[in-house]
Amino acid sequence: MGSPPRSAVIAVAFLLLASSGEAFFDIFNFFHPHSETDYFQNAFEGTPEQTVPTQTEQEERGAAPALATGLTRVPAGGPPSKAAQDTVALPADKGGGAVGSWTIVSENSGVSAMHMVVMRHGKAVMFDTSTTGRSLMRLPQDNCRIDPRAKEEGTMDCWAHSVEFDYNTGGLRPLKILTDTWCSSGALDPDGNLVQTGGYFEGEKVVRTLSPCDTCDWLEQPNSFAEGRWYATQVALPDGRFIMFGGRRAFSYEYVPWPGKSNDKAVRLPFFRETTDDVENNLYPFVNLLPSGNLFLFANDRSVIFDAKSSKIVRELPKLDGGSRNYPGSAMSTLLPLDLRNVTGDPEPVVVICGGAPKKAFRKGENNTFLPALRDCARINLARPDAQWESEDMPVGRVMGDMLILPTGDLLLLSGAAKGCAGWGFGRQPVLTPILYSPRKAEGPRFRALASSTIARMYHSSSAVLPDATVLVAGGNANAAYNFSDVDFPTEVRVERFTPPYLSDDGAADNRAVIDLASLPVDGMRYGAPFAFRFSVTSEPAVVEADVKVTLYAPPFTTHGCSMNQRLLILHFTSYVQEGRSYRVCVDGPGKPELAPRGYYLLFVVAKGVPSVGVWVKVW
Repeated sequence: MGSPPRSAVIAVAFLLLASSGEAFFDIFNFFHPHSETDYFQNAFEGTPEQTVPTQTEQEERGAAPALATGLTRVPAGGPPSKAAQDTVALPADKGGGAVGSWTIVSENSGVSAMHMVVMRHGKAVMFDTSTTGRSLMRLPQDNCRIDPRAKEEGTMDCWAHSVEFDYNTGGLRPLKILTDTWCSSGALDPDGNLVQTGGYFEGEKVVRTLSPCDTCDWLEQPNSFAEGRWYATQVALPDGRFIMFGGRRAFSYEYVPWPGKSNDKAVRLPFFRETTDDVENNLYPFVNLLPSGNLFLFANDRSVIFDAKSSKIVRELPKLDGGSRNYPGSAMSTLLPLDLRNVTGDPEPVVVICGGAPKKAFRKGENNTFLPALRDCARINLARPDAQWESEDMPVGRVMGDMLILPTGDLLLLSGAAKGCAGWGFGRQPVLTPILYSPRKAEGPRFRALASSTIARMYHSSSAVLPDATVLVAGGNANAAYNFSDVDFPTEVRVERFTPPYLSDDGAADNRAVIDLASLPVDGMRYGAPFAFRFSVTSEPAVVEADVKVTLYAPPFTTHGCSMNQRLLILHFTSYVQEGRSYRVCVDGPGKPELAPRGYYLLFVVAKGVPSVGVWVKVW
């Protein structure tokens, strides 16, 4: 008699779970693997999901010699494969005006930007993983790290896996990470430091901190977490703490401990076990802090409202049918801008989720069948007692894309693929065309195709809104090592800047508002207090209050299409006075940290649809 089908095995497993509790899984160690090989086992069966990458000292042909220091050259690539030439580039919709433009900021970022965040000292921090072996940036020979997984004890790894990138000059500074940051998470703390968490193998329970200065480097706190946090989501809370949700085999949450402390145990959250399927599909859950102080949690195709103070789910929301939205389904999501103008009480929180993949996309990918990505874009108003998902179609399906909130309040959907899902080699048909999504418009005209890039940004790419209101786009590595030839999608180290349409019209960049830095309150923006400053606009005629809005943007930590803690607020004017070509204005700071957790934000003045250069303002 043959073995029972896998579906029957899973059904029996869940019956035993229901009758016996979590001990059944603990006994057989299904969800708590300890060896490196186990990390690549599927959640319910023993076949590898991906091949474990092996580190090797053999570099690509044409790379710098082994004794080189600093940035090494990009190896020569071969002719593009048939798959690489099969791209999606939509015609730009010029009916609405300018469509934006692309420029190359750097031909070589040293590391491929699997993770990226913009910090307040004028730099973007990019990093990938030590698992892929050699990068294109060397650490100084006297500042190498010990490779904890080398066969010979004491072996040194002199390749940088993190860099500080000057997005104005293209300059690079190598940073030294001791533990593996593969598929980790992060957020900016109230002082503007990057607090970065989890990862792979020896890095799964580590908390790392990087301060915004030109000589700072990573500080690491090992064994901080009770459970490994690999593909987890980190969320900033109103009280200044961070909370971690999920991760591989981590059906729980826990708070990020203070430096020098560690967690004894995590808090079980059955929601994450319930949303795990045979290829997981619930990693990097979407989590948003709501004005109420509760949290919106979305995993796979389900969502709930969670009260962290009471550790309870207080509301179950309707299911979002059609497929999977979290890794490896990898849709895009954000909380729409919170408009504080002329509202009594809290603004209505609306979450949008676009794209993703069919539930079996990863399984099909194992057999080199690449299913079309999901095309639907759904939003839900959480203020409504009968909240329902309302869906419409994007111009093209997209998986592994990024969703960024622009200073105007519009969304930019970019990068990713039209077929497949996340994973090494599991995506096809790079989508080269960014889409502008205008949430305030009526259903239908909300989407607009913009100017296409020429660079495929697939698995492990990232992006970020810059203070000058352009967008930095980097990374992309669908391979288990740095490969530049003989692969469908070579490792990508070029860095691009996308200039959105609002700066592409003739004269738009010259006529944008300029914030008077000397007029900004030296103590930042306090909750509920007036915040007065000046700005000027050289264009004629004058801009009236109806032409202007002041927005406050929280830069996210972006990885794997998940932009953690991204939010934008539109502030309420209390006064608006024109003085020649200068304007003296006063806005109300957000009323409470549930609207804007403490920290540094980019303040923009958007005049006639054109944003100023943003300035960093501390909200507290």
